[in-house]
Formats: sequence, structure tokens, C-alpha cells
Amino acid sequence: MHPRSLILSIAAILTAMFSIQFGAALAKGLFPVMGTVGATTLRLVLAAALLVAVFRPWRGPPLAGHRGALLGYGAALGFMNLFYYLALARVPMGIVVAIEFLGPLGVAIAHSHRAVDFLWALLAVTGLTLLLPLGADAVRLDPVGLGCALLAGAGWGAYIVVGTRVGRSQGEGARSVALGMLIAAAVVLPVGAVVSGPRLLNIGLLPLGLAVAVLSSALPYVMEMYAMMRMPTRAFGIFMSIEPAIAALFGFALLGERLTPLQCAAIGCVMIASFGSALSSTRTAA
Repeated sequence: MHPRSLILSIAAILTAMFSIQFGAALAKGLFPVMGTVGATTLRLVLAAALLVAVFRPWRGPPLAGHRGALLGYGAALGFMNLFYYLALARVPMGIVVAIEFLGPLGVAIAHSHRAVDFLWALLAVTGLTLLLPLGADAVRLDPVGLGCALLAGAGWGAYIVVGTRVGRSQGEGARSVALGMLIAAAVVLPVGAVVSGPRLLNIGLLPLGLAVAVLSSALPYVMEMYAMMRMPTRAFGIFMSIEPAIAALFGFALLGERLTPLQCAAIGCVMIASFGSALSSTRTAA
């Protein structure tokens, strides 16, 4: 991989991670007014409108042969975002992202055949166990929120697998993201219309919703697609492994979410497991 391309890809990943977590912290301001499903719907609809207007995805070669992968990519986006916000309303950001990261970690381990990766998997499971209601520190965590975070992780794993395939097959990352976001919005919109109804039409929430759409969807997904098209999936996972720490930092700085030492240790276990698995897999590929 060319050094300049590597530097640009790393910059894109870091931009995406900081942007999406800052946007998630802002999105919590929408929850009391329109609910988590409504906030997810508003975010995806506005992000889709922005991306379609900017990148005009109808221009370009026909999508025959890639429609199934593109539909899967869009569905994974919608599924991941919906359950991420449902978890975020109940559990601190750093913990949500750590649990959600088990999805990408599972993808990395599934693509590896080294025995050491089972140790990384065991470390990740240890981290998850520390968050379960087995002790005084973990009792306060909402089990529904934990379950939603796991489902969001499954969506994140699917997003990485299908997103990498879509980006490389079509060769146009921005166009793929715009079409995928449009599909994600179409998947979530009926649910949001039923659950949130007229609250989606609150004009006063449009500026905040637009900021969340740009920071949490439009910008980071374009940046991630740029990186995924140019980096091996396992190398992508190495840099993404710091995202739980970024989420915990934004949760503390902007939302006042204080984590116990045990919860910080759990997040650390998942981060180390993610980094180690991606690193060992990359060495295998080399």
C-alpha cells in the first residue's frame, strides 16, 4: 500500500470515529423530544437527502449484479443505527461501543485461522462478562440496552463485510454510501413514522437533526468507505479498535457519563482483543 494512501486512509478513519461519536453525543439531545426511533429516522433521512443531493448516485454505471450487496449494505446501515441509538438511550456511550465492537471483532476472527485469535476472543468475552449483572458495578446497566448493543454489533459486522464488497465492486465509495444511506432511510422510515409520528415534523429540531446527520452519518460513512476501499479489512480493524475509548471520552466530556474502574477494564479488554486480533490477522495475510 502506498504511504500517501495509507496516511489518507488513517486520517479518514480517525475523522470518521471522532465525528460519529461527537454526533452520537449530540443526538442524545433529541431523545427526550422525539424518542430514539424518531432520532434515528431523522438522522438517516436527512443524511440520505444530503448524500443524494451532493453525490447524485443515479449518475454512473448500472448496478446490475451488485444490487443484492447494495441492499444488504443499506439494510445493515439501518439495522446498526437503529439498535445503536436504542442502546445509547439506556447505556453509557463507551460501553455501548465496546459491546458493539464485538461484531467487527467477530468478523476479524472468522477470517483468521490462527490459534492465538481464540485467545483474543476469550479476552473479548471476558470484557463482556465484566459488564454483565454479576457484580455491584454492573447491576446498574440496563439489560435491554446491552441486548440492543449486541444487535447493533451484529449490524456493524455485516456493514463491514458487505460495505467492503460493495465499495470494491463498484469502485465508487461516495456513490455506494449515498445509495446505501437511501436504502437505510427507507428501511427505518416506516418504523419511525409509526413510533414517532408528528414529532418527526418538528421544524425546531431540524438544525440539531441536520448536525447529527452530518456528523454521525454523512461524513463518517464516506470517510469509512474511502478507507475500506483502500485498506485490508484487518488493517481497518486495527485502527477502529480505539473507537470505544473515543466514545467513552465524548460520553464523559459532553454527557457526564462516568464509568467505574470495572467498566473501564471491560472496555479495555475489548479494545485490546480487537487490536490484537486485527494485528495478528494482518501479519498472517502478509
